[in-house]
Amino acid sequence: MTETSKSPDENQEEHIPAMQSLLDNPFLLLFLGVAMPAVFYIVWGIMEIVTIPVAP
Repeated sequence: MTETSKSPDENQEEHIPAMQSLLDNPFLLLFLGVAMPAVFYIVWGIMEIVTIPVAP
């Protein structure tokens, strides 16, 4: 007699959602927390420099 006590899902690995794997990585969050404001401030500074009127 064969034993079928195992369910078919026990052999498969559980899929981890992409957002969970992103939020579980503290170094990636640290990098994003430093890089995103830096990029925004650089773009903001470039926009401010471009909008300065030319001296006569």
